[in-house]
Amino acid sequence: MPLSEHEQRLLEQMERALYAEDPKFASSLRSAVPRPGGRRRAAIGVLTAIVGVGLLITGAATSLIPIGVLGFLVMLGGTVLVVTTLRPGSAPAAAATPSAPNRPTAAAKAPKQGGFMDRVEERFRKRREGDGL
Repeated sequence: MPLSEHEQRLLEQMERALYAEDPKFASSLRSAVPRPGGRRRAAIGVLTAIVGVGLLITGAATSLIPIGVLGFLVMLGGTVLVVTTLRPGSAPAAAATPSAPNRPTAAAKAPKQGGFMDRVEERFRKRREGDGL
């Protein structure tokens, strides 16, 4: 059952408010939406990779290097197809998000902390002073 016009407007308002409040979270939700045909491309990639493994094994068993190389390339192509299809953020819907006002993120507001080694040295110094050594 389709949404009424009033419900659609409310949903759009909620989406805009969510995106304005937390654009990073909203974009992560939007990019999690699967692309049309994504499952089909992933299945084709898996089948291609399996055929590539078969060619690779055939090339190794018959000592025909060109068949083995071809099998490796086919397997690699299928794997790349699967990975690019299933990777989060690869959906084109992420580009269609409404523009948000340029607000600094929480990470940009936070003061810069020292690196890992600075934190380790600080902890070591505090531990040493606390033990009375």
